[in-house]
Amino acid sequence: MTAVKANFELLDCGENLNDSISCYSDNTTSFMNYENLRSTGCRFLFSAISMGDLGKSSSVSLDIQIVRIGWWLMGECRCSKNANCVRVSPPVDGDTTAYRCQCMEGFAGDGFRDGVGCRKECNTSKYLSGQCGGTTRIGVLVGGAAAGASLIIIVALLLHFLRKRSKLRTRSQKTRQLLKTTEITIPVYRYKELEKATDFFSDERKLGNGAYGTVYSGKLNEDELVAIKRIKNIDSNSTEQVINEVKLLSSVNHPNLVRLLGCSIENEEQLLVYEFMPNGTLYHHLQREKGNGLPWITRLNVACETAEAISYLHNSMNPPIYHRDIKSSNILLDYEYKSKVADFGLCRFGKFESSHVSTAPQGTPGYVDPQYHQDFHLSDKSDVYSFGVVLIEIITALRAVDFGRVNEDVNLAALAVNRISRGCLDEIIDPLILGQDRDPWTSFSVHKVAELAFKCLNFDREMRPSIMQVAIELERIRTSK
Repeated sequence: MTAVKANFELLDCGENLNDSISCYSDNTTSFMNYENLRSTGCRFLFSAISMGDLGKSSSVSLDIQIVRIGWWLMGECRCSKNANCVRVSPPVDGDTTAYRCQCMEGFAGDGFRDGVGCRKECNTSKYLSGQCGGTTRIGVLVGGAAAGASLIIIVALLLHFLRKRSKLRTRSQKTRQLLKTTEITIPVYRYKELEKATDFFSDERKLGNGAYGTVYSGKLNEDELVAIKRIKNIDSNSTEQVINEVKLLSSVNHPNLVRLLGCSIENEEQLLVYEFMPNGTLYHHLQREKGNGLPWITRLNVACETAEAISYLHNSMNPPIYHRDIKSSNILLDYEYKSKVADFGLCRFGKFESSHVSTAPQGTPGYVDPQYHQDFHLSDKSDVYSFGVVLIEIITALRAVDFGRVNEDVNLAALAVNRISRGCLDEIIDPLILGQDRDPWTSFSVHKVAELAFKCLNFDREMRPSIMQVAIELERIRTSK
């Protein structure tokens, strides 16, 4: 640098040049000749300022030039997109055309089509602000957003899983503790055991759907055939209440009530294990969906046994249990066609208070006490009305509700009351009864049962007999032969 400063005032490479500096100057053209430049041995290029002698003037004028080295090519312009073509006059003999390529503002590169061309200048701030354009930015932004959303979802699912697992563990511990303290005498199964017994609650194992859940057939201990009811519309926070109900149901002991064999209260599921009834329901037999129809004496036996079972629930249990869904499809038949009443105690238990009111839906259309729809008052007489409909089913083998009948006869209870009050019972008696058992006692007993059903179907519940009175009367009819 000292040599440069010492020779700063030189306008060209003159004779007084210091020997430590290799100097090259060419004032004949705007191009430097590469061969001439190389012959000097120069390895560096400096940009200099030339200033003339201004005398006594204090003003200084500086003409600063920027030296920029660039390439030029012979021939017609072959610049890339986003580059301008600049014509140059090359330092060669003859009429030769040449050109340089210069990238437009905002672009960088050599500009030549056969070179690197011109690419958009884009830093991070320009990229994120959208000044760079293109689909790459959109792809990166969308990808980043998707990755962020996926991470949030994964974290949320993980937290939900851990919370649910902790909640289930806590509830299972609480359930086990409650089972110990309440001293339930029936077996308490693991959920996985009953799930396996029903082939994971497969449709092939389904026996039927009821008001309180779905029933599946299953095998426990490899050979014990059972019926497993999967309770629906449960309250996951009522574990203590459910355990108390199970304890009460397990204490029920009557030959004509389906026996509760076990339960499971896990995974927010409530499963009840009952003894299996191979001959299906009374409804299936009356509708000829199973078998060829039941003889009258078998039907009368089923009626007597069912009345005794309901009477047991009303009078021998403390608190009394009102069934509230008595119907022919809830009366099961065992190997010997003995009656087994099912689904008792799965709704709210009966109370001693005279004003036991419930606004929850109760029962099945065609079997429901008509006064219930007026005052929502539930009592033992509501079960008596429903059983009266079952007695009419036993006599007629007609459905409780059938829209295939004329409008005034759609409801079986209304149809029966009409025919019995007019002395036309024979119009609706199942022909199978009259054909198989055509004897005076059969005709007598059918009419006596119809008279009893007529009393049970009285609109005024106070005028209906109690279920104990019904059971006594049915037994008297059965033994009158």
